This record gives sequence, structure tokens and C-alpha cells, in this order.
Amino acid sequence: MDPRTAAPSCRSGFSRELFRLPLPDMRAGSVEPRHKSSRLKPLLQLLVWLALFAAMPGYAQVRAWLDRDAISLGETATLNIETTQSASDGPDYSPLLGDFRLSGHTSSRRVEIVNGNARTQMLFAVALEPRRAGRFRIPALRVGATRAPPLTLSVGPAAATPRQAGGMVFIEAEADAATPYVQQAVGYTVRLYYATSLISGQLDQDPPQGATMQRVGEDLQYQREIGGRNYTVVERRYLLIPEQSGPLAIPGARFRGQGVGGFFDDLFGDGRRDLAARGAARTLQVRAVPANAPQPWLPLRGLSLQYIATPQAARAGEASSVTVEARIDGASATQLPELQLGSVDGAQVFADPPQVEESFAQGRPQVRLVRKFSVVPSRAGTLRVPGPRMQWWDVEAGAARTATLPDLAVQVSPGAAGALAVSSVPDSASETEPDQRWIRVPFVQGAVHAWALATVVFALLWLGTLWWALHRRPAAAVVDTGEPQRDGNPGPAADLKAALRRGDLASIAAALCTASPLPASDLDAVCAQLDDTAQVAAVRALQQARWGNGDAGDAREALRAAFERGPRWRKAGRKTNPLLPPLYP
Repeated sequence: MDPRTAAPSCRSGFSRELFRLPLPDMRAGSVEPRHKSSRLKPLLQLLVWLALFAAMPGYAQVRAWLDRDAISLGETATLNIETTQSASDGPDYSPLLGDFRLSGHTSSRRVEIVNGNARTQMLFAVALEPRRAGRFRIPALRVGATRAPPLTLSVGPAAATPRQAGGMVFIEAEADAATPYVQQAVGYTVRLYYATSLISGQLDQDPPQGATMQRVGEDLQYQREIGGRNYTVVERRYLLIPEQSGPLAIPGARFRGQGVGGFFDDLFGDGRRDLAARGAARTLQVRAVPANAPQPWLPLRGLSLQYIATPQAARAGEASSVTVEARIDGASATQLPELQLGSVDGAQVFADPPQVEESFAQGRPQVRLVRKFSVVPSRAGTLRVPGPRMQWWDVEAGAARTATLPDLAVQVSPGAAGALAVSSVPDSASETEPDQRWIRVPFVQGAVHAWALATVVFALLWLGTLWWALHRRPAAAVVDTGEPQRDGNPGPAADLKAALRRGDLASIAAALCTASPLPASDLDAVCAQLDDTAQVAAVRALQQARWGNGDAGDAREALRAAFERGPRWRKAGRKTNPLLPPLYP
């Protein structure tokens, strides 16, 4: 989930669309040229190969995936096969008939224009119902002249029958932890069962007081047989994070919609039937942070580290790569501390941005984080690179854990002589020789190359032009009145109102920074622009609730009361009195 976006609302209608059409990467196939000439130089050969690849149409690409790779007996999983062949009769499903019952065959076609070339995509989907429990290998099915990659599906025993089962429509909800800790990521799953064809429907889940709740991923839709009746199941997943200890009451989900009626309804009415269902409320007992817990507080079900790539040898002055993978069970990416290497004596370490993959498995969030570090030794010898360490709290065992990797010992050889050589200015002997490439500049020691002087002059001219353009444009005072924009865009004020209504403290902080007239990187900059003491106090309470020991519920109520009519910003040109006297009066 990407942390990286605003949290979606918990209230939204479920989609009956089963399949989407993600655009695959188009990769050209490999060809062998008919003739090779030994007279072509390497550069010319490369150009010829590039021309051949550009002129060839892309080979047909086929990919396959399952909407779920682990199900229970009696449920269905949807197999999706996508191909770029312009004309296809569809996959050959005959190898699946021995292990699965097939239903719900669908297909769709999509045409796109890419760089002036038409590209066709065909998507085929089928619902697979396993005949028994076990682990099944879906073979490489033939699609036209190509084959789809093989897949694996795990089928467990039949799931327990929901207590609300038996009606035409009912709702089931479950949490992956009944007694979570404060700030522990809890997976909350809501399932809507209906045994009739729906025309329309709305599934709502209200967030609880004292916790944040956000929707995760897309709705899953599959079939399940319960008591001899086939139900369509819409599964919606949420991420629940308690903010305070004690009982946490989660309201039951609600559904209202219309379905197709029976035979007599079709004869004497319009064939529609109103449907409604309400799930049972649930209560979780939230535990406080233990006194002996490591800081920063990180409650998880599991955390493992491993090296993906390590250097076998290195050279002084040259970068070597160390790649580390972390797998986290029971948290979102935004809750994780930064993955870092220890301090390296005798080298510089440069970290790339982490690559994050978030998923939802076993009813809770999962994260795979990969980060690459570039280590540049400064001298030859044995370089010791400390392994990364991450402290966390095992919520199942109730104990502190530390995930570590062993230190790396890398033998560093001396760097190349030319790599560390620094070009110097000509000496006195060479200065006497006539060389038009060097120029004497007043107040500059030594001679200067002609191209370097031209570069400096060009940069000064560019900066002067930029300064003239900025000062020529009249400045306009920016005052945010807190009202939404009139051009159809709701504007930052509406985003702030929506964040206050949801009650997510992180979203409120981001909306305040966005709504400020001047760029604000944090809440301190927002407070400096506010012209209302009550609003400033509410923002300070927000900071205490997020990073200190403040109460999240009190901070949320103070923010809603203070910003009920929108933020009050200082007028343009008005300055605030500094807290400290100037350093140089």
C-alpha cells in the first residue's frame, strides 16, 4: 500500500467487475540476422541490431495470474490469461478438467495505439473450483501459438460455516487479532454473501472510535457453496490501527441493494427485490505498550532479513553494492523504521530509495522491502561492513526480538592510479609555452582553460536572465480563504474537511501542509502561518498525539472544533514576532 497516497474512504459501493486489464510490458523477441559480415565494426553491428529490433513487431506476449493463490475447499479462484495476439480462439482448458470444475467463462478485448501502432490485448478468465484439497499445479496452457506460464494454487479444508448463513444475503467480518497492541496493524476482513443476482448494492463499514481504518486493495469476488446453496462472496479488506488501549468497538458493516426477484415477482411486478443486511459488531481488547518494549515501537508477527547481493572484493575509490531484503508480517510500509547499514569505518555509504511491495495475506498486511547500499572504500585493506539490525516486538510470544545479519568482511585492493589522479594546472615551465587553450584571469591563481571560462560566463548569463524574468513578473499576494475553488477542483480546503471528517491524524497533517498559502514541509511551518490561537493549539495537540504522549481522541476533537469553518491564515505581508532576538542586529 503504497504509503506512498491518501487513505481511501471506508464508505464506497462495491464493484461487480471481476477482472481488470493491467497493461503488460512489451518486450521484443530475439532474432538472428540472416547474414553476418565480419567487416562490420562493433559499433556498426550494434546500430544494425537496434534497427532490426525497432522494425520488427513485438512477439505475442502471454501472462497468467490468479486472483487468489490460496483458497478453501468449496470456494473458487479466478484464472486470468492475457495475450497480445490479435486473433485467438482462447486458451485450451482441457488439462484442468481433472482437478477443477470450470465456470464463469468470460473474455474481453482491448485495442491501444502505442507510437502509432495498434496493439490488441485479449483477456480470458475462468472460475476454478477444486474437486479436493491439496496443492495444485496449473500447467502451461496453450493460447494460440504460445503457452501461458504455469501457476500454483493451494486449497485448504472447507472453511467453517458462518453463523449468519442461511439467508438470501448476509455479512461476515473477522479480525486477524482479538487482543492487539496499541499501533499494531490489524487486518479486518468484511465478506458479503448473496445468493441472488444483484442489480445494485452499497456496502458500508463505519470506522471505530479510537482507531484508524482504511481500505486495502480491490474487492475480491468468488463463489462458495454453503449448505447446498451457491453464494457469491464479495470480500473487502481493511487495515485497522488502534490508537489507545482498552475495549475497541467496531460497528457492523451494512448492505443495501436490489436483486432479481422470483417467478411471481416477474409476473406481477418489475422483478426487483430490496435486499438489506447488517453484520454483527465486534469488540477487540487493545493492550498497552509493554514497559520493556524496544523503541521505536514496532509490533509484528514476524520479521526476517537476508542479503541478496554482497561484494566479494572491492577497490579503493570505487563503489560496491550491498543489497538487503526485509520481509515483514503484520505491518504496513508506513509503520516501518528506515532500513540502514551500521556505521562503516573507512568508507562512505550511499543508500538508494527502498523498493517496497505490499500485499494482504492470511488476513493481515505483508511487506517485502529491498534496499541497495553503495559502499565506497577510502583505503586498501580489510573493510568491515556492519550488518543491519531491526528491533521489533513479537505480538504472539509477547517478547522483544532483534533481526540481525552478520557483518561483512570485504578485502579492498588499491584503486587504479588514474582513477584518483587529479588534473592540475600547468607549471611555470609550461606557462611560458604558447598554448591558446589556457587563459590568464585577473584575481585567479594559475591559468584557466578556455572552455571553463566560457562555461562560467554562460552560467552567469543564464542566472542573470532568470533573475530578470522573476523580478519582471508582478508578485501576487496569496491568501487562502478556506473556501473551495470555483473551477471544478474541490481544492485543499475540501481535502482538509474530508481528512477531519475521517479522523486520520496523518491525513489531517498532510492536508494542513497542502492547504497552507506558502509551502510548508511540516506542522511547525503551518503554525507559523495560522492567525488563530485556537487553531495553533489544535495543531500542537496533533503533534503531541502523533509523536508524543498526547491523546489522539482529544486532538481529533480539538482539530474538528478549531477548523470547523476552515483555517485562518495570516494576510500576505504580515510578519510574526520572532521568539528569539536576531543573532546579528
